[in-house]
Amino acid sequence: MSWSYAIWIARRLYYAEDKRNRSSRPAIRVALAGIAIGVMVMLITLCVVIGFKRTITDQVAGFGAHVQIVNFDNNNTYEMLPISFSDTLLSQIRHLPYMADFKPFITKPGIAKTDDAFLGIVLKSVEQDDYVASRLVEGTMPADDKQVLISTSQASALDLHTDDALFCYFIEDDNVRVRKFQISGIYRTGFTDFDQLFMWCRRPVLTALNGWDADQYSGLQIMADDPRHINAVAESLYDVVFNRFDRNESAYFIQTIRDLNPQIFSWLDLLDMNVVVILILMLCVSGFSIIAGLVILILEAIQFVGVMKALGSDNHFLRRIFLAQASMLVFRGMLWGNILGLGLCALQYFTHLVPLDAATYYVDAVPIVFPWLWLVLLNVAVFAISFLIMLLPSLIVSRISPARVMHFE
Repeated sequence: MSWSYAIWIARRLYYAEDKRNRSSRPAIRVALAGIAIGVMVMLITLCVVIGFKRTITDQVAGFGAHVQIVNFDNNNTYEMLPISFSDTLLSQIRHLPYMADFKPFITKPGIAKTDDAFLGIVLKSVEQDDYVASRLVEGTMPADDKQVLISTSQASALDLHTDDALFCYFIEDDNVRVRKFQISGIYRTGFTDFDQLFMWCRRPVLTALNGWDADQYSGLQIMADDPRHINAVAESLYDVVFNRFDRNESAYFIQTIRDLNPQIFSWLDLLDMNVVVILILMLCVSGFSIIAGLVILILEAIQFVGVMKALGSDNHFLRRIFLAQASMLVFRGMLWGNILGLGLCALQYFTHLVPLDAATYYVDAVPIVFPWLWLVLLNVAVFAISFLIMLLPSLIVSRISPARVMHFE
């Protein structure tokens, strides 16, 4: 007999009036809860871990872009050697695949000082459309060469406010240069390590402080159209700048966001392992629940099995009935798991109910994203694996003898 007839019988058994009390027995409820909890935990795990990876990648890229081209002779400090870019080179970079945007930048380490406190900082050039502009807490972006943007943590450490004056000291060999700034605004990204370090100002200020020409920069910041294309962009850039030099015979060097922040991305890679472990554990929980639920369904309907066999039904058809019935149980558990999992994720997404220590986790609340393709694939995979798991206990049907059942009755 066909699957459609088996499903019809399974629906009658599942929704039959005289079966409602049995289907709601504690054991069935436990099996249903196990499936729902397993799916819920897997959904939350995906939303949280992918949220962590995307949020932190965006945070780091906001300060340093996806890829940087700098002077090959740099010594891994913020006191960087100058590099220049010809119009021809910039045109080639602009037309590379997966390219979203690029812009030159300049950095300058120094010391910010007030009457009562001082702080080591790095001044970095900022554009009006920069990532930091969307993180303003108060004030505005620097509008002229006398203004600077500071973070909330720097403002707290130095007891500064918008429109206050700030002196910055820059040490070059035996010479100390002093520059007075006015605070135009205060920003906050939640990325504590960077918030404590970076102040932002107009690029001409840093060009003058470094004594560079107008076409010399610390490097070029490049954004890919998608973080998944960072390596592809880096490889394309390598092909463009390989064995190429600027007008001062300085070689170009390419650094990706991973090269610049290896400790952060090593930590994110560990999260992938945690995801695998959690998914396996939850699949095991759901699997045991499915097996227990199917066995209970079969044992409850043992008289039905005996009668059907006496009427000529074969084992394959009866297995299809119970597989269809168990699939309804799995589907119901998955439905509740999706409702609870996505509901909790939505609650965190809109309310930031669960906070985090930004100094440890780089964000101040558990980040949530909804990777719908991955969530759909997860549900499909869970149902497929659950169906395979159901095949084993369904073999119990073939061991049931009509004569023994009827004799027992």
